[in-house]
Amino acid sequence: MPAPIEFYFDFASPYAYLLSEQIEAVATKYGRSVKYKPTLLGAVFKQIGGAPLTEIPFKGDYSRHDFARSARFAGIKYQQPDPFPVSALNASRALLWLQGTGSAKSVSFVHTVFRAYFTQNRNISEMPVLLEIADELGIDRDAIAAAVQDPAVKDKLKAAVEESIKRGVFGAPFVFIDGEPFWGNDRLPQIERWLQYGPF
Repeated sequence: MPAPIEFYFDFASPYAYLLSEQIEAVATKYGRSVKYKPTLLGAVFKQIGGAPLTEIPFKGDYSRHDFARSARFAGIKYQQPDPFPVSALNASRALLWLQGTGSAKSVSFVHTVFRAYFTQNRNISEMPVLLEIADELGIDRDAIAAAVQDPAVKDKLKAAVEESIKRGVFGAPFVFIDGEPFWGNDRLPQIERWLQYGPF
């Protein structure tokens, strides 16, 4: 079976949310799976001197407009959350813990957290919200609360962020297909072309 599509993302990235709603259907069409790999853009930006789009003059107003327009274009529900952005630290730790246990609910967790933030304006940086999501998915809330404070899980996220930086990830979403990098939600047509026909 072909290698999974590697999907690097931050839970606070609108464009990562939009691509996460579309990538699995495309992957399945071409016999692939999607491997979700959380990173923290705040840590990435410290390394490369970047900043969230919404904090950059001119780009900020445009990006807020484009988030919603891109969602409408793709037929995806979207609501600009407030506050924005927020820390994805605990949500990312929770996901890595779920993946580490082999939980079949890890992909559902990715989508539910994204949708909670970008369609329901729930602050995913707050532990009570993550515990509510755990309840919704039938995940042991006490186990997830313990996991995000587990030093081993914390180290796993640090390692994941470092790995993303070493691989050249500078924004989200950032996709690798057999080592070929694609940055941004708007690269979906190129991703599909690559999956269908190979390198171009």
